[in-house]
Amino acid sequence: MVSLLLIGIAAWGIGFGLISSFKVVGVVIAVGVFLFFIALVGLIGAVKHHQYMIILLLVFIVQFSVSCACLALNEEQQSELLEVGWTNTNSARSDIERNLNCCGFRVFYSNGTCAADCLRTLHCRPCAPIMEEYAGMVLRFVGGIGLFFSFTEILGVWLTYRYRNQKDPRANPKN
Repeated sequence: MVSLLLIGIAAWGIGFGLISSFKVVGVVIAVGVFLFFIALVGLIGAVKHHQYMIILLLVFIVQFSVSCACLALNEEQQSELLEVGWTNTNSARSDIERNLNCCGFRVFYSNGTCAADCLRTLHCRPCAPIMEEYAGMVLRFVGGIGLFFSFTEILGVWLTYRYRNQKDPRANPKN
């Protein structure tokens, strides 16, 4: 479900013009396809009684690590990451300026390259404080959700380990 949700949100963002960077959408769709593939492998393993706990354990380790990293970033590190992202991409910069109605990263410059509506009145705020507020909120949300699902995955690893050698009740009882 999460994988299909990621793919759908990426398509929705492109369809409504909220995101014009195909790199960002491509990464989100790739993560969604990867999660869908892992879920499909798990379902096939469960139906055929294969042991897929190694794959589930690897997904747990990656997801737990990313969740902890999201929760561990302090405001200074978030600000540095946002500034690196701001300076390295032009298409995302114009999307951010247009959607958040801000111009420039730390300082507002009225040089005419801003895509925001506030440029007409020359009363624009810089984008960094707005982005930092959203980034902190999103990182806490993503980190919390990731931790929740990583612990449900470790429960799946334990259940797989616990019940891995049980016989199929539909099988021949003489075997």
